[in-house]
Amino acid sequence: MKLEVLLSVMNLRLDNLDKMNITSDCVVINQCDKNDFTQYKNFRIYSCDERGLSNSRNKGLDNVKGDIIVLCDDDVVYNKDYERLILEEFDKNKDADIITFNIDSPNREIKFNKKNKRLHFYNVLRYTSSRIAFRRESVGNIRFNTLFGAGAKYQSGEDTIFLVDCLKKGLKIYSSTKNIGIVYQTNSTWFNGYNEKFFYDKGAVFAGISRRFRIVLILQYLLRHKEVLKEIKFFNAFKLMVKGSKDYIKKDVNI
Repeated sequence: MKLEVLLSVMNLRLDNLDKMNITSDCVVINQCDKNDFTQYKNFRIYSCDERGLSNSRNKGLDNVKGDIIVLCDDDVVYNKDYERLILEEFDKNKDADIITFNIDSPNREIKFNKKNKRLHFYNVLRYTSSRIAFRRESVGNIRFNTLFGAGAKYQSGEDTIFLVDCLKKGLKIYSSTKNIGIVYQTNSTWFNGYNEKFFYDKGAVFAGISRRFRIVLILQYLLRHKEVLKEIKFFNAFKLMVKGSKDYIKKDVNI
């Protein structure tokens, strides 16, 4: 099996690539003000003038060639043996289409995988893109929802919706306790506190996961994550999330 990293960046600096410890092949989607292609060491760099993280990932999915694809942002630094660890996990789990790994984050709290186990709809919602690796052939033509992610209408949740869409297609997702690197997350392009925009967009995410169960998902989120209710109280947060979910449904119908 061959592993390939899919890296999405804005206004790429080549010296930053050298700091990320990417030793495998890597497709870089560089959103900037030009459209071209260049090869730099083990990096195939596609520069494009479109915007949006999901657009970037989708363009990358159209150009990757590896058997196992690892999603990556430009604030990740991989462990020196990340390639071996990931390939070994897929080799051990022949029926795994997607595996989520552990990754350290010195700036934000991350829930680590404590067991190697199969994931389902109720426990797959907490994984960010830098923890996700998958078999290219299994994912096939599944793509990221371009209404979600940095630079889009709703500024987060694209990775969660991607995983749920994979489950809906029958793909098998597993967790691994292996640690593959560090994500620094020093500056978020979308998170500005638990404000009205946060709850509105989060409601849209839950509608993207399931129109039928969006209200249940909204309620369970607010009840389980009381730490997000510092700036906006429960009822107002609920109303914002319902409003965001309705807005997404309207937009999705019109696509």
